[in-house]
Amino acid sequence: MGLYQKKENVSPLCGQAVYCFTDIFTVLCPQISWRPTYRSSKFRNVYGKAGNREQCFDGIPITRNVHDNHFCAVNAKFLAIVTETAGGGSFLVIPVNKAGRIDPHQPKVCGHQGGVLDIKWNPFIDNIIASCSEDCSVRIWEIPEGGLRRNMSEAVLELYGHSRRVGLIEWHPTCSGILFSAGYDFKILIWNLEVGGPVKMIDCHSDVVLCMSFNTDGSLLATSCKDKHLRVIEPRSGKVLQEADCKSHRVNRVVFLGNMKRLVTTGVSRWNTRQVALWDQEDLSMPIIEEEIDGLSGLLFPFYDSDTHMLYLAGKGDGNIRYYEVGTEKPYLQYLMEFRSPAPQKGLGVMPKHGLDVAACEVFRFYKLVTLRGLIEPISMIVPRRSETYQEDIYPMTAGTEPALTADEWLSGMDREPVLMSLKSGYKRPCQKAFKAPVRERKTMVMNGLLESIPPKTENEVKPIDVLLYHWWPTPFPSSQSVHPGWKLPLSSPCGSSE
Repeated sequence: MGLYQKKENVSPLCGQAVYCFTDIFTVLCPQISWRPTYRSSKFRNVYGKAGNREQCFDGIPITRNVHDNHFCAVNAKFLAIVTETAGGGSFLVIPVNKAGRIDPHQPKVCGHQGGVLDIKWNPFIDNIIASCSEDCSVRIWEIPEGGLRRNMSEAVLELYGHSRRVGLIEWHPTCSGILFSAGYDFKILIWNLEVGGPVKMIDCHSDVVLCMSFNTDGSLLATSCKDKHLRVIEPRSGKVLQEADCKSHRVNRVVFLGNMKRLVTTGVSRWNTRQVALWDQEDLSMPIIEEEIDGLSGLLFPFYDSDTHMLYLAGKGDGNIRYYEVGTEKPYLQYLMEFRSPAPQKGLGVMPKHGLDVAACEVFRFYKLVTLRGLIEPISMIVPRRSETYQEDIYPMTAGTEPALTADEWLSGMDREPVLMSLKSGYKRPCQKAFKAPVRERKTMVMNGLLESIPPKTENEVKPIDVLLYHWWPTPFPSSQSVHPGWKLPLSSPCGSSE
C-alpha cells in the first residue's frame, strides 16, 4: 500500500482521477492501537499515611545547619536526630516506642567539638551509631539498652584521618566492621573498625563528594561529586570503572537500584529544573532516560526499596514525596502517586525493613524533620489489602541483621550477597475489637395468657403517666392514699400497686 491511492471514481469537475493522501501513521504502523495499555501492578494504590499526634516526637531542637544531609537516622530500636547546640555538636537518641513530647533536658550524645554533619546506625548492631563532624573526626558510639540516662561524651572509637571536615559516612552493606567516610579534603577513607584505623584511601575526586551509594553486595561504590562527574568505583582498589561528565544534568544524589545494574540520579537541568535520570552502570556515556520533575529549587533525595522496586523522591524544603515503580522495560519509571503535606521537610530518616508494621501492610516508613515546629513525624507507605493474613507477595526475603562477611574477608577480595531473612516471624494479626452486648437481667410476666420476656426498666425509661403526674403535681409525687379527691388512680396503676 502506497501513501497515495487512486480512487475509482472520477471527479465531475475536471474529469480526472482523484488522488488522496492517506494517513501516514495508519500506513506505517497498522498494528498500533490507540487504546491505553492497562498495566497491572501490586503497588498502584500505595498511599502515604502521616502519624497522628501521639505517634510524633515533639519539642526537639532540630539543627539549623544548611548542610545537604538528612540529620536523622532510624533503626528498629532508636531514633537519632542532630540538634542545635552552642559550642560543639550533639544529637539526641530516643527509643522509637517513646513518642510524644520530649523532655527539654533529654540526655544527648555531645562529644564532638564541631557541628555534627551526618549520623548512621550500624545495619547489624542496633546499639552502634557512627557520626562525623566539622572537627575532622569520625566517632563510633555505643548506646545502652533503653536509651541514654545521662549525657554521653566518650566514644568507643575516635577516628582521625581527614584534614578537613567530614561530611558523609556510609556503612558497608554486608560487612559490619567496614565504614566509609568522605571529607572536604576530596578523599574517601575506608575504616576497619576491628583494627581502629584507615586501611584504604580513594583519591580520584577533584572536588567535594556529595553522595555515596553501594550496590547490593558492596562490590561497587557510586559517587556524585561537586565537579559534575558521576563515578562508579571499585572500592578496594580505588579504580574508576565508569565515569560520566554530567554537563546537561548536574548530579546531586545517586543511588544503586539493587541488582538491576542501574543507577538513579537526581539533579538540576541546564534550565534549573529538578530532574531524575536513569543510568546503566556499565555505560555512563549518556542516561537511559531523563525526566523533569518541577521548577523548585530544593534538593531531591532519592530512596529505593529493592524489595518492591519502588523509588521515592522527596524534596528538601517542600512537603511532597513522589513515588515510582522501576521496571526493566519502557517506561522505566512508572509514576504511581504523590504524598503531599503543607509542612516543609528538612530531612528524612528511613526505617529498616525489619522494623515495619507488617500486619498493616506497611512497605516503607519515613521520619520527617519539620524544623519550624520542632517535630519528627512518621509517614507510612501502605499497600491497601483486605485480607488479615501475611502478604508474602509484597514482603519477599529481605536483607537481614546478620553480616555476610568479616572485615578481613572483604578486604581480601571476597564478595557475598546479604544474608536474607523473612518478615513473617514479626507478623502479628491485628486485634479486632468486636461489639460485646452488655449482660442484662431478664424477667417474665404474664399478659393475656402469653409468656413474654421483657428487659428490665433502665434509668432512662420513664412511664408516660409518671411523666404526666410529675410535671402537673407541684409537690413530690404522692402515694395512692394522698391523691387529690378529684383524681382517681386506676386499679392497676403503673405508678403504684393496686389496692
